[in-house]
Formats: sequence, structure tokens, C-alpha cells
Amino acid sequence: MANKGPSYGMSREVQSKIEKKYDEELEERLVEWIIVQCGPDVGRPDRGRLGFQVWLKNGVILSKLVNSLYPDGSKPVKVPENPPSMVFKQMEQVAQFLKAAEDYGVTKTDMFQTVDLFEGKDMAAVQRTLMALGSLAVTKNDGHYRGDPNWFMKKAQEHKREFTESQLQEGKHVIGLQMGSNRGASQAGMTGYGRPRQIIS
Repeated sequence: MANKGPSYGMSREVQSKIEKKYDEELEERLVEWIIVQCGPDVGRPDRGRLGFQVWLKNGVILSKLVNSLYPDGSKPVKVPENPPSMVFKQMEQVAQFLKAAEDYGVTKTDMFQTVDLFEGKDMAAVQRTLMALGSLAVTKNDGHYRGDPNWFMKKAQEHKREFTESQLQEGKHVIGLQMGSNRGASQAGMTGYGRPRQIIS
């Protein structure tokens, strides 16, 4: 991976806009949730975007987080005993987390890309993915979520309706006004296309 020098002009402007999206209050909430969900052995990062990035960068904590949302015996990500030190292994660990999060139900639009975290390009996207994961865990309410349920918003759930056969039959006899009825419709006051209105006093 090549070292990337400072960015100038348009790319600097774009990068600063991305950095402004990062929410430090949200960072605190996510750190608290990860510690409660995974246990205190994950440690605590230094405050700020860089500390948060370094804490999550090797993918081990993220893998432990997604594993904690599954019952014992069906953990989707293998967590190495010793954190990986080689760059490609760390990126592979992050990619495994992303796959497991997608399988859990996080939509593709809410997912960050590995370089967003690994190179710190878009830590706001990392926050967005973790928020989506937390919201899903609270919504599923399957007993694996630990922490305050108010930390995340519940996702909207479908509201299935059951109709009896007689209710469905009754609906066939109702004629909506858009289905051929012209009651109340009139052309009073209308003129032909292109002709001025005739006003006679």
C-alpha cells in the first residue's frame, strides 16, 4: 500500500467534508455499546477519530461485536487468538466482519468499505455501519443485544394484516371513484383547447 501524501484543492475539500460528518458524541455511544456488548477485555480507545480508527482497524473488535449478536455455536466470524499484524490479514478480518454484518441484515448502502476504516478515509461511514448494526440488534430483540435499547432507533417493521375470505369478497363490491364513476364530474365552464374564454357582461 503506497504512502499517501497530503491532498490539495478539490480532493482536500472533499476530504474535509467527509471528516465533518464524523460525530464525536456518536463515537462515545458506540464505544460504550461495543464495551458492554463484547466485555471489558476489548479495552477503550483514545478519544477522537484517530483513536477510534486505530481501535477498530485490525478487525478483531468488530468481529467480536458481530459474533456477540449470534447464539453460541453459530458465530459467523473466526476471531484469531493473536490480533493479526500483517496488513492483508487485518483487511481480511475487516472484510469478514462486513460480510457477517450484511448477513445479519445491514443493507449495502449502510456499509463502509474496508479502506474507509483501514486508511481512515471515511470514519463517518464506519459509524453509520455500526449504528445500522445496533439498530438491527435492538429491533430483532432476540436476547443477544446488551446495553441500553435507547442507544439505537428501532427499525420500522412490516405490519402484516390478515383478512378473512368474506372481507376480501366484500372488497370486490366497492367501486372506487377512479374506477369508472363520473358522478359529480362536469365540464361546466370549460372551453375548447386554445380558445379564449368568452366573457359577456
